[in-house]
Amino acid sequence: MKAVINFNGQLLPAESAFLNHENRGIKYGDCLFETIRATGNGIFFLEDHYLRLMSSMRILRMEIPMDFTMEFIKGQIEEVLQANHLREEPARVRFTVFRKNGGRYLPAGNDVSYIIECHSLNSPYYTFGENPYEVELFKDFYVNEDMLSNLKTNNRAINIVGSIYAGENGYDNCLLLNQSKHVVEALNANLFVVLNEQIKTAPLKDGCINGIIRKKLIEIIKKKNNYTLKEESISPFELQKADEMFITNIICGVQPITKYRKAQYGNSVSSSLLESLNIMVKELS
Repeated sequence: MKAVINFNGQLLPAESAFLNHENRGIKYGDCLFETIRATGNGIFFLEDHYLRLMSSMRILRMEIPMDFTMEFIKGQIEEVLQANHLREEPARVRFTVFRKNGGRYLPAGNDVSYIIECHSLNSPYYTFGENPYEVELFKDFYVNEDMLSNLKTNNRAINIVGSIYAGENGYDNCLLLNQSKHVVEALNANLFVVLNEQIKTAPLKDGCINGIIRKKLIEIIKKKNNYTLKEESISPFELQKADEMFITNIICGVQPITKYRKAQYGNSVSSSLLESLNIMVKELS
């Protein structure tokens, strides 16, 4: 079966030549995206994705179409899932929005186009295996401490180069630093550090992605009496002192880190939070 994408409401074969060299996402990175998880029971945290996308479009001065309601976007996602025979299956969806062609750094206009693509996933809910997961700091480049770093844009050069570095050196992931040398996040996920009864994650002002699962876990942790949640800057020196570290994104949910340099970690806290996250997902179904 050939894959199908949704381009501005039109279903097209994925290999179609529907973009050209004038595309502003290609030329200038003038583009936003949402990575979304869906199953036969629905779309995970759709309202959160929708509100983040609308906020991000406003920050980048993109014109939000009148028909860009949450119901419209939900229908467009479901249509492309159906076309790919994934309506009742777990799937990864990418919803990409970019400013239409024209102009140079100064756009000719602020109207947008969108693309929706989807791919199958193995499990309808969040799981993690027992495989080791080792990380290292990536120190060649730094994350900017500003609001643009909170957005999911196509300007991801540091993530690409960092991923190549991780692959070349046998790491499963790398942790990124900002210009103040604080640990901000992983290459593709937010970071949480556990020490005693305290769970710490970087604040948005440090430049981390405003992650959906980050937001949900903050809600969960604040309801647990045995943990204290702190959104505070994380020093690299704290990493080897931690009892546990884990990363989060919408696709993996919670991924425990098992090793950083000489330090090794368990997964009791991340296991408990993963269970709570799955309960939250099931309640939304």
